[in-house]
Formats: sequence, C-alpha cells, structure tokens
Amino acid sequence: MNNVTLMGRICAPPELKTTISGISVTNFTLAIDRYTPKGQEKQTDFINIVAWRGTAEFVCKYFSRGSLIALQGSIQTRSYTDRAGNNRTAFEVVADKVFFTGEKQRKPEVSAEASAEGDADFEEIVGDDELPF
Repeated sequence: MNNVTLMGRICAPPELKTTISGISVTNFTLAIDRYTPKGQEKQTDFINIVAWRGTAEFVCKYFSRGSLIALQGSIQTRSYTDRAGNNRTAFEVVADKVFFTGEKQRKPEVSAEASAEGDADFEEIVGDDELPF
C-alpha cells in the first residue's frame, strides 16, 4: 500500500506548467514540522510534491508561498542522470487530492478610531435585569 497524507506550508509560490502534450503540472516543496518532545529543537522536513491536471491548477490558483495545505497522494521514485553524468534517484509525493486546512486569512488591522465608530450602534447592558429576553 502506498498512501501518504501530509500537512505543511508551501515553501515557494507554485508555478503552473504545461507538458508538450498539454497536461498541467506543478512542482512545489512542502515544509513539514516533525513532532519533537518539549525542550528539543524543532525539526522540519522539506518534501517535494508534484501535482497533475486539475489538482495542479487548483493548487496554483488557491495556494501561495506560506499557505498551509493538506494533501493525500503516493510516493513515487524516478531515476535520472545529473549534469555530471551520475545516476540519481528522486523521491517525491504525487498529490492526488489537496485540501484547505481551515486556516483563516489575516484580517487587515483596524484603528481604534474606526473600531469605536463601528461600535456606535451598540449599547452596553450592565445587568441581567435589562436583557430583553
């Protein structure tokens, strides 16, 4: 069984590319914090991810550098020859499904004056006797 589930942050903006045959693909690196016992130095793994077709388009459209993403896929290996003529093996995760993590987008900061103006329509109720229900 070859099934991988990961959650981490995207290290660089994913870039959508197209193969010669017109298939969409993107490669990105996922930074994943390892569990470390309290008091030990935090460790991070950097995992190479590849996504194809609609999954690649979805990732490039909705995720950017620093986005928290969850994904399911499988580990794939491939052999290649580097520029120096050495045989190498690459390990990567092929993402089949990607998910939003529920992480909220940062809200723009509101000044104290704007906040006070927005509260002008509300009246503070001090005691339970004044509640309308």
